[in-house]
Amino acid sequence: MIRGRVIKYGDDVDTDVIIPARYLKHGADPEVLRKHAMEDLDPEFGEKVKERKIIVAGRNFGYGSSREQAPLALKYAGVKIVLAESFARIFFRNAINVGLPVMEVPGISEVVEDGDEVEVDLRSGVVKVTGKGELKGTRMPDSLMEILEAGGLVPYLRRRFHAKDSSDTG
Repeated sequence: MIRGRVIKYGDDVDTDVIIPARYLKHGADPEVLRKHAMEDLDPEFGEKVKERKIIVAGRNFGYGSSREQAPLALKYAGVKIVLAESFARIFFRNAINVGLPVMEVPGISEVVEDGDEVEVDLRSGVVKVTGKGELKGTRMPDSLMEILEAGGLVPYLRRRFHAKDSSDTG
């Protein structure tokens, strides 16, 4: 269960505003990505995310370049989950791979306002909006939940291969 207050954005949030390209020369440096996440779209994001850990957006969140730094920037900034009407497929998969939960929730941008309190159950796909009821999002498949619970694809694979190596009696 993920609970928190919302920072809300509209449609078509692209990877160039999630983390501007000028910072990519620093690679995946957590401090650089955290500090500059969303700064071109929302200069106050760094302050907002200290108390509001859930992003809600409209359609086509994360379109643009396929950079893995975009979901990493949000994760390092403290975002716990991104809920959107729809995601660019590469962003969605990159988010799972780095351990940042994401969920498509039809109608969420019409119901949730900036600052609202929400509770998200990834396994069931239910999003409870305090004082406004429930929305049904796309339930996270068990295979993707395993990756998220491990902290991302690399820790998941390490765990799987370690378990396999431990069970070999060669």
